[in-house]
Amino acid sequence: MKASRITAVGLGVAATLWIASGHFMPHESGESAAAVRPTENEVKPFRVAVTPVDVVPHRQKLTLSGRTEADRKVMLTTRTGGVLKELRVKRGSVVKKGDVIAVLSDEAREAQVQQARAVVAQRRAELEARSRLIASGAMPRLEFGNLEAQLKVAEAQLAAAEAEYERGLVTAPWDGIINDVLVEVGGAAFSLAGKEVAQLVALDPMLAVVEVAERKLGGIKVGDPAEVRLVTGQKAKGRVRFVSKTASPNTRTYRVEVELPNPDGTIPDGITAEVAILLAPVEAARVPRSALTFSSAGDLGVRVVEGKEKVAFVPVSVVEDEQSFMWVSGLRDGAQVIVEGQDFVREGQRVEAALPGGAKTATR
Repeated sequence: MKASRITAVGLGVAATLWIASGHFMPHESGESAAAVRPTENEVKPFRVAVTPVDVVPHRQKLTLSGRTEADRKVMLTTRTGGVLKELRVKRGSVVKKGDVIAVLSDEAREAQVQQARAVVAQRRAELEARSRLIASGAMPRLEFGNLEAQLKVAEAQLAAAEAEYERGLVTAPWDGIINDVLVEVGGAAFSLAGKEVAQLVALDPMLAVVEVAERKLGGIKVGDPAEVRLVTGQKAKGRVRFVSKTASPNTRTYRVEVELPNPDGTIPDGITAEVAILLAPVEAARVPRSALTFSSAGDLGVRVVEGKEKVAFVPVSVVEDEQSFMWVSGLRDGAQVIVEGQDFVREGQRVEAALPGGAKTATR
């Protein structure tokens, strides 16, 4: 009993001393406790990777699928009657302007030329002989006008006969290649008046033709440079020669022609081609595709670090898509675009900006 009583007294004394310590011993105030707890401003900011961008004049490349087309293509036809007497070309023949393609039977055209020449010579001789008589007074001067008129009529008849003779020759109107021959010597012996003889194609220059949507038409001007890649892998450079002012009624697209030099004829007519036209330059910046994001309002743009390392959202417009990179407009030169962590921060949030390699960077 004595031991139990001593233990109880000891516990009572200990409890009394513990309660008294709260009154006589110093303790932390509310202000001190708050100072110990870290404040919101002392929370370590979220770390993001940024990259500075340069705004430069950028020429957008409009790439379209099209085809090559010969600059000039014509069917050579006969201009008078007659049977085909001679054919001087075959498929693939290279001809020059004025070369004879085919010759029709004479049909007395040469004889008519000879007769007309003889009449002209006769009328000229008569005019010269009687001119001397008129000068001597042996003949009245009124006869000179009559003789001169007869000579003019004879010369006109000669010109008509020579023109008819020339119609018996089918000639090339310009340099080119014979793409097709539609007649044969020794074929049906009937008049070829107005019949097609051969197809002549001019391959230099060659055209690359594309159809452009109305929304893209405003950026294309005559003289703009263009690059053409054929389905065969061959590449060529040229310039825009023609931009149609009238849309196709079916597709509502506009015809655009790119002129390509083709002196050796290596670019064929009618082959599939990919045409890249360089449009007028615009101020744009090149950013990674992954940097593009949407704001809470649904606007396309990028998040940047501005001011005192605060996040801001900048709306942008896409100028050109380069698969892993995008050319966009709307950014200022030197803007610090967030390329890593942009989807984990919000506008106005304080962040720690660093280059993709890890080094810290200063905001311009």
